[in-house]
Amino acid sequence: MAIKFGRPIEMRDDATRNHPRTAAAPSLDLSTRMRRNRKSEWARRLVRENVLTTDDLIWPLFVVGGNNTRTPIASMPGVERLTVDQCVRDAERAMKLDIPCLALFPYTDPSLRDDNGSEALNADNLVCEAVRAIKKEFPELGLLCDVALDPYTSHGHDGLLHDGRILNDETVAVLVQQALVQAEAGCDIIAPSDMMDGRVAAIREALDDAGFLDVQIMAYAAKYASAFYGPFRDAIGSSKTLTGDKRTYQMDSANSDEALREVELDIAEGADMVMVKPGLPYLDIVRRVKDTFAMPTFAYQVSGEYAMIAGAANNGWIDGERAMMESLVAFKRAGADGVLTYFAPAAAEKLKGQR
Repeated sequence: MAIKFGRPIEMRDDATRNHPRTAAAPSLDLSTRMRRNRKSEWARRLVRENVLTTDDLIWPLFVVGGNNTRTPIASMPGVERLTVDQCVRDAERAMKLDIPCLALFPYTDPSLRDDNGSEALNADNLVCEAVRAIKKEFPELGLLCDVALDPYTSHGHDGLLHDGRILNDETVAVLVQQALVQAEAGCDIIAPSDMMDGRVAAIREALDDAGFLDVQIMAYAAKYASAFYGPFRDAIGSSKTLTGDKRTYQMDSANSDEALREVELDIAEGADMVMVKPGLPYLDIVRRVKDTFAMPTFAYQVSGEYAMIAGAANNGWIDGERAMMESLVAFKRAGADGVLTYFAPAAAEKLKGQR
């Protein structure tokens, strides 16, 4: 005989019967046991609501000058700056792991940085060189290129700086040229991360006019001014050069409705995909964006999020592999179609049964 864990819910009186919260309450048989669907791995797989695959992963790489060199980044355990030839080798690894896309970020030599971020417009800069080298060997691998000036400016900001103020429209004009340079090199996805107003429309128009009709735009649509970017700034070399902060153009972490306005504007301007950044602290934003717009929606599991998990795992405080997978599934559960994550190769190996 099944054990009854309580009694069926009953209506108590006329006043309760008419109460809006209880009027429709059903009579429940509390012999239901939710644990039956959790009893074994095969059963859990059958009823699993969200599934992570390698198709959900975008792998960010940091490019540095030189040859045949991999330089560890101290604040991001397990992540390295790669010379172009080593980027090609990691591209080969991505292909073998079925990771569909790489995101490229440069570490620009300080001697090449200036107030205007001029190196961003150099058709032979590190990003463009890496794009051409990877596409030569692996033309079917997707490449995403960041559009912003912070890796190239001497002041570490995403835009042009004048008397302590970021110039919006003047910056957009430079970003348009940066996007064209990257598209000409062979970039598949232009990803403006600068948070200047109107830049998506300007980039889309310029790409179309130049014949790059099939180049996609993934807008960093809801990018918050966050403390979680620190290790990334170490990786691209802007942590020591940044003057002031970015709160006049990146979003306030307290705001949610504003994110929807930002996303709506970027979609109207021609974005093919939108992104929320950072990731785990902003899963509520991912959910609202996906529910509201039903657009391809991505999240960036940023450097600080990665460093916390990797650092804790290296100290033996948590099971790193389980924490990695749990965090990535969280993005899927929140509604993300994909994740930019430094865990991409390790996660792909796990998913493919190689670790």
